[in-house]
Amino acid sequence: MSGRPRVFHLTTPAAWAAAQQTGVLEPPGFADEGFVHCSSLDQLVDTIERHFAGVDELVILELDLAAVDDDLRWEEGRPGEDFPHLYRPLRTRDVVDTFTWARTDDGSVALPSGLTP
Repeated sequence: MSGRPRVFHLTTPAAWAAAQQTGVLEPPGFADEGFVHCSSLDQLVDTIERHFAGVDELVILELDLAAVDDDLRWEEGRPGEDFPHLYRPLRTRDVVDTFTWARTDDGSVALPSGLTP
């Protein structure tokens, strides 16, 4: 993968199922912000903890960097930390792998196998 970080988008199972029907995922906030929030592998746990505190199940979508490269920008999301932002709706064909994430019994965040930073 030429040393580039893996890029992911987090979504709900219902939103992913709907996207598979339409071919496009346009998350809440896209119309206002103009981009899809994404995370690198190293940022996933923190992103889940900060933005999905009350959620027990998510689908982690791994994006095809070649497919999104022209529309992907790394920008400061928090002071001193750049996050990938996709400046167009996410297409289901942009996704190279999916991972089901579920909160652990003790409420902590552990990534599924295949996603260890």
